[in-house]
Amino acid sequence: MDTSHALHELFTRAALLYPDRSAVEEPGRGGVTYGELAALSDRVRDRLVSLAVKPGDRVGLYMRKSIDAVASILGILKTCAAYTPVDPSAPAARNAYILNNCAVKVVIVEERFASKLSGELSGFGTLPEFLVLSGTGGGASLSEALDRETGTGSAPTTSFVSAAADLAYILYTSGSTGKPKGVMLSHENAVSFVDWCSEVFHPRTGDRFSSHAPFHFDLSILDIYVPLKHGATLVLIPEDIGKDPPRLAQLIAEQQISVWYSAPSILSLLAQFGSLRSHDYSALRLVLFAGEVFPVKHLRALKALWPRPGYYNLYGPTETNVCTFYEIPVSIPEDRTVPFPIGKTCAHLRSKVVDDNGHEVAAGAEGELCISGRGVMQGYWNLPQQNASVFLVDETSVRWYRTGDLVVEANDGNYTYLGRRDRMVKRRGYRVELGEIEAALYRHSSVKEAAVVAVPDSDSDTKIKAFLSCRDAKHPSLIEIKRFCAEHLPLYMIPDIFDWHETLPKTSTDKIDYQRLKEST
Repeated sequence: MDTSHALHELFTRAALLYPDRSAVEEPGRGGVTYGELAALSDRVRDRLVSLAVKPGDRVGLYMRKSIDAVASILGILKTCAAYTPVDPSAPAARNAYILNNCAVKVVIVEERFASKLSGELSGFGTLPEFLVLSGTGGGASLSEALDRETGTGSAPTTSFVSAAADLAYILYTSGSTGKPKGVMLSHENAVSFVDWCSEVFHPRTGDRFSSHAPFHFDLSILDIYVPLKHGATLVLIPEDIGKDPPRLAQLIAEQQISVWYSAPSILSLLAQFGSLRSHDYSALRLVLFAGEVFPVKHLRALKALWPRPGYYNLYGPTETNVCTFYEIPVSIPEDRTVPFPIGKTCAHLRSKVVDDNGHEVAAGAEGELCISGRGVMQGYWNLPQQNASVFLVDETSVRWYRTGDLVVEANDGNYTYLGRRDRMVKRRGYRVELGEIEAALYRHSSVKEAAVVAVPDSDSDTKIKAFLSCRDAKHPSLIEIKRFCAEHLPLYMIPDIFDWHETLPKTSTDKIDYQRLKEST
């Protein structure tokens, strides 16, 4: 087990051992070695210190996934501050709420977002400092921004020493109250996960890891830190190519990706539309997937096209990162139609299944999965009541995180996922609280009632359907309501279907009858 306490220490150690090895590559935009990335992240650290960033502060990231972003993340960690990345494709108002909510000291932001963000943040009062990049790509814009600000006092400093319990990053997820909530992860939380990955997947210096997930998504923790711990190469998948199966299939082959990690929906698209037989994937040795159920028919098709790699189903909420895993068998029987289990508990964690009263149930009985151990989050940022409700403290004072996921444990110790206790769903790998969508819809002046339900489709994916009633005689057009949603919600949270009614059905207590709405779909 690695003895490093901090994420950036894993990278710093590798940079000393492999200064000339390729660290991060952006296809078509260049790359940096470990030595170059170390130097650039040191300059970010120095600039942040000159802006009065101190240990324990938060620094926001509002930029496209890039070498600039990786260097910024490492520079932030070297100040012993925590980074808070936001989705650059999400509405500026939502991102401003996130950055204000965790009181960031500085925001490293692309110029194209800076003006709108400043306007949104001004409504909250005090503005953080901005470090503005003209763009992103290959680290050039970040370097130019640092050159431009050198005269303002960015004297060289040394990296701070982070304790295991220090906050490393905050990832915001969809919130049931209508506002995103910040999941606080410490260095120990993250390093324990990276160490576990090292033991199970045996990374090599010659590996080339994909980075398909955006940096505000928890899959990015494996993407960034596992290769950078081991002297391997991180290949950043461009966002436009990442959603285009034929181009993505070609890029995976051309870049000789050896470890792939993404949501199953991307792999399903590759199997169906990627023309995988047209390329050489001999470098590929591991295919990891997480975030949602992988339909067996698409997994079987992918394994037929990519027979050589090992396949792992990784499960876990942002609050624990991966907490269980399951190795997919070499051969999938033709008559299998049910998804594979989410597997057994990772070695750095413990698990149990409890009933509604928090009492442990026997194997074979349905219950809520609870997780404890080094990988479990510190809590939600500034939400004490929610923290109290999501943690179960047992008679030995061990703190268990209640995942909200219903599972059943088989005799062999593998868990099978059954569903959710609440109104949260997984979509495109993201966690989506249906209540947050409803809260956004209620902001429209014409919406009188809003109820949102998840609708499974034929491929076990999730579609979101919004039932609405209108204050006016004529309801908004589909274009108008979708445009409104795009201004208030990330793309993955915008409903697929809008269904207008004179009034929505009610229960005997005059609450919206979600069961009747689900039955009507």
